[in-house]
Amino acid sequence: MNRFVNRKRKSVLFIMAALALVASFVSGAILLYGGATKAYASSSGVSTSLATRSASSSQPNFGSSVLIFKPSMSQSEIQATVDAVANQQVSNQFGTQRYAFLFEPGTYGSSDNPLNFQVGYYTSVAGLGLSPNDVVINGSIYVHNQCFGLNNCTALDNFWRSLSNLTINVTTPNFGCYTGEFWAVSQAAPMRRAHINGFTTLMDYCTAPSFASGGFIADSEFDGSTVVNGSQQQWLVRNSQLDGWSNGVWNQVFSGVVGAPAQCFPAQPNVCGPYTTLATSPVTREAPYLYIDSSGNYNVFVPSVQRNSAGITWTDGATPGSSIPITKFFIAQPTDSAATITSALARGEDLILTPGIYNLDQSIVVTHPDTVVLGLGFPTLIPEHGNVSMSVISARGVIISGLIFDAGAKNSPALLVVGIGHGGSDASDPTALYDVFFRIGGAEPGKATSGLVVNSNNVILDDIWSWRADHGNGVGWTSNAADTGVIVNGDNVTAYGLFVEHYQKYQVIWNGNGGTDIFFQNEMPYDPPSQAAWMEAPGVDGWAAFKVANTVTSFSGYGMGSYSFFNQGVDIFAAHAFEVPTTLPAGSLHDLLTIFLDPTHGKGGILHVVNDTGGSSTIANPDTPVTVVSYP
Repeated sequence: MNRFVNRKRKSVLFIMAALALVASFVSGAILLYGGATKAYASSSGVSTSLATRSASSSQPNFGSSVLIFKPSMSQSEIQATVDAVANQQVSNQFGTQRYAFLFEPGTYGSSDNPLNFQVGYYTSVAGLGLSPNDVVINGSIYVHNQCFGLNNCTALDNFWRSLSNLTINVTTPNFGCYTGEFWAVSQAAPMRRAHINGFTTLMDYCTAPSFASGGFIADSEFDGSTVVNGSQQQWLVRNSQLDGWSNGVWNQVFSGVVGAPAQCFPAQPNVCGPYTTLATSPVTREAPYLYIDSSGNYNVFVPSVQRNSAGITWTDGATPGSSIPITKFFIAQPTDSAATITSALARGEDLILTPGIYNLDQSIVVTHPDTVVLGLGFPTLIPEHGNVSMSVISARGVIISGLIFDAGAKNSPALLVVGIGHGGSDASDPTALYDVFFRIGGAEPGKATSGLVVNSNNVILDDIWSWRADHGNGVGWTSNAADTGVIVNGDNVTAYGLFVEHYQKYQVIWNGNGGTDIFFQNEMPYDPPSQAAWMEAPGVDGWAAFKVANTVTSFSGYGMGSYSFFNQGVDIFAAHAFEVPTTLPAGSLHDLLTIFLDPTHGKGGILHVVNDTGGSSTIANPDTPVTVVSYP
């Protein structure tokens, strides 16, 4: 049995209510080569056939796992290619294959012959226009539940995939229950710069029990339908535009979203919530993206910094920002060494990492300010000798987007370090991380003391999942050892969508002043073997999920949840989910919650929400949020 069904259990009554909501909305909604087609077998064994535009000097070599489509291709070719990849990737949770689907500007599919395809693991789908409206898909790009047996179909494992920079006119004739745009995902599956016209659901309600645990949307617009949240336990929507939102489960956060539901936390049964709603986002910088200009040349667009912003960046035309020609980038292949990549960065080149696994015998070092590091198709970096996989020397304007950092067999002190020492940054040109994900175990045995360490000031963290694996390869209390998922030492760091799970000590340590976290999702480790093995200090049971250091004088948090599921058959307790200085200004923390998961298999629980404030979440109140609205 898939253990996620146990750890993230919902009551039957809730699922019935969510399905009723869904029913009400559905009823009202209803590689480039030169020249001709070339067939080939990729390194993964997926057979593809691609028609391509004419070769030109501007054509980058992205490798065989970046599949580039153009409107003049026959739709049958496109359909066959995307279906072949999906057939391989939908169940390929810990495989080594990686893909990017890139669509040149134009229209694909029609109302009579739509383009509908599924997105599996390690597959990024993106338009190559300057605006999301430049690439139009008449059809759907979807993610469904995975089924592991009778009444065991969920989206809880639907990680590591993405959708960005295109428009979908939702067209799903003869799809039966699956009519609409289904994006049933959980962590590490972002949607960015998408324009969805038509019915959209984040829950696959067509197969039971339909549990889901996402997710992240930014800079996107939804028209013509309320978005169905359904069974999604938590979700962050940032700087977007909604035409309605159906419901919430435990923690739904909206930051700078036009059309967001009103603030309502904790939830009022049959009325509203649980919604944490901020009218504007304090400081944002949208993710960089690849595009083709009117001359057919490739560029990377880097959006500008925004402050106190709301809504999408492309509503009245082009997103503010600047372009970098592809000729300024070193385009790395998985066969390139860390030394080769670092040498290119030292020369002042920007970096594109093409899909694949990068085994690193030393750190990749980012030396220059305003360097862009862009991953295509979830390139994955693995340290071979206990080294840090990537170190960022400069503290100003560095952009890192779309990477997975896996731990290696030998313990690393950290997998990504941003900044050397404390400070040294420019608030007008912040360093930013987008869709950067960390794994300790799961794909392969691995150990690391920390996942991400942020030493620089004024850094933006935008969709981070730092995960000590609870299933997969090399999983066990002493096997995939890891202390802390994220450590923030810099001042004025702003995080949106911080997902940190299962680490063995503090999940997050926040040492910097002036920090802000908008949305936090956490599960404590499942597997402490005993209470004595999991003690923060003598007399203090467990470890807090989120620790704000005692030296911090200012910190703001919004919509922050921590869950427990201790599955070793013995009572394990955490004294606190959140530990912060009591001297913080009044009302620094907003809308906190804890939850005890699965009374059939779970033990112990969390005794207080923040410091010694807030009640306990134990077997006495399973699957029920215990909340603190404001602290101190």
